Amino acid sequence: MVSLVQNVAIDCADAYRLARFWGAVTGRPVDPDCRPGDRETQVTLADGLVLYFHQVPEAKTAKNRVHLCLRPETTRDAEAERLLALGAALVADRRDADGTGWVVLADPEGNEFCVLRGTAERAPAH
Repeated sequence: MVSLVQNVAIDCADAYRLARFWGAVTGRPVDPDCRPGDRETQVTLADGLVLYFHQVPEAKTAKNRVHLCLRPETTRDAEAERLLALGAALVADRRDADGTGWVVLADPEGNEFCVLRGTAERAPAH
């Protein structure tokens, strides 16, 4: 027997606002039954996995032990710029001179996530 991952739960101060950010990141809508002020909100990804946002009273105080890693359809750098424009913040730049590496960003509530190289950037050179 095995367990299936039902969702990724993200604690936050404003569930609807953070779900709107992640909906914009992933190109997926906030669940239509969710409204501003709801303590629980979700975004269902194309593969069926749910990003579940739950309002909690305590603030984030330390580095995430679990985080999302994004593989963009475009380039890593273009996606990082898009996400910064959506309200993400730069945490660490782990890009290397040879084009490898990643960028660590934080969502509007400080939850860290990584932007990896896009699929085309990872293709072997001929």
